[in-house]
Amino acid sequence: MTTSNVRLQRAYDAPQPDDGHRVLVDRVWPRGKTKGELRLDAWARDLGPSTGLRKWFGHDPARWTEFQTRYREELTDPERAKALDALAAIARTGRVTIVYGARDREHNQAQVIADELARRLTGAP
Repeated sequence: MTTSNVRLQRAYDAPQPDDGHRVLVDRVWPRGKTKGELRLDAWARDLGPSTGLRKWFGHDPARWTEFQTRYREELTDPERAKALDALAAIARTGRVTIVYGARDREHNQAQVIADELARRLTGAP
């Protein structure tokens, strides 16, 4: 069990043979992509940020810190926490690839989800 079992990948990048369990974490399907192209094992749309938060953030790096705070609060919802726990359970025994559509590879919800999974995997508060 290591946090290296969690990988991030843009939906517009080609799937890799060692991706393991591939899960899309966007509420909205990535524009122009088919199910076959993405080769997903799951679409966890409820893990994506709320529509209001997503629109407020608008992928503006200046809002990144506040977005993380607000999004982490959303992830405490029992259903979302349950979904994160399920992904962490998979990552304990194999690779999980978190798939997202955002252009910005550093400022997106997948980064926050990966951090939350790392906390669950390492037992950090």
